[in-house]
Amino acid sequence: MSTIVLVHGAFADASGWNDVITRLQGDGHTVIAPANPLRGLQSDAAYLRAFLETLEGPVVLVGHSYGGAVITNAATGLEHIAALVYIAAFALDEGEAVGQATALGGDAPDLLAVTVIRPFPGAAERDGDAYLNPDVFPQVFCQDLAPELATAMAAAQRPAALASLVQPSGPPAWRSIPSWYLVASSDRVIPPAAERVMAERAGATTVEIESSHVAMISHPDEVASLIRDAVAATVPAPVG
Repeated sequence: MSTIVLVHGAFADASGWNDVITRLQGDGHTVIAPANPLRGLQSDAAYLRAFLETLEGPVVLVGHSYGGAVITNAATGLEHIAALVYIAAFALDEGEAVGQATALGGDAPDLLAVTVIRPFPGAAERDGDAYLNPDVFPQVFCQDLAPELATAMAAAQRPAALASLVQPSGPPAWRSIPSWYLVASSDRVIPPAAERVMAERAGATTVEIESSHVAMISHPDEVASLIRDAVAATVPAPVG
């Protein structure tokens, strides 16, 4: 069996993968969902890369939302990464920033207009922690979840440094590692049209489902199924 590493994005934490984890663990996979520091693309990718270097292969690496940008950078040149799986995520090209990629399909949502910025120690000038305004969080981030769950997620969200939106991506791992992509057709964070552009550009095996941005929570069966497809296509079956 393979090791599957799940990387969350901004305004979220690793618990968002819980229902996917239980399904994959039921198959016998080793599943790890490390915390994403959310301090900036270069440092977040370096953190994840160091984590991945402690694992033996093969590894199937999965990213949601901004987590996709992190896996795109962290996995480059790591031979034991068998596959990349993007769940409504940023599959950035070299030199591209998260803020730019939201406009790949045309008009992009102005998420800064619905964020609350708070300072954090050591932040560079004009940097800060961005929280999605709890008043709009359920409608923007997870409109297909129960209101009580969406409200709780808004209260427990982890912020991301503003630097995460503007730092350019390095050489993308999807140029050398096969990839899979789940497009969420009702996403209000990353426009579905931008997701389709990124998936096609990466040459990803792509599925599209009717989902909000948090497909791994509202549609864990479909997300787990896509990850299983990536494992089956890239990881040799155990002998005996």
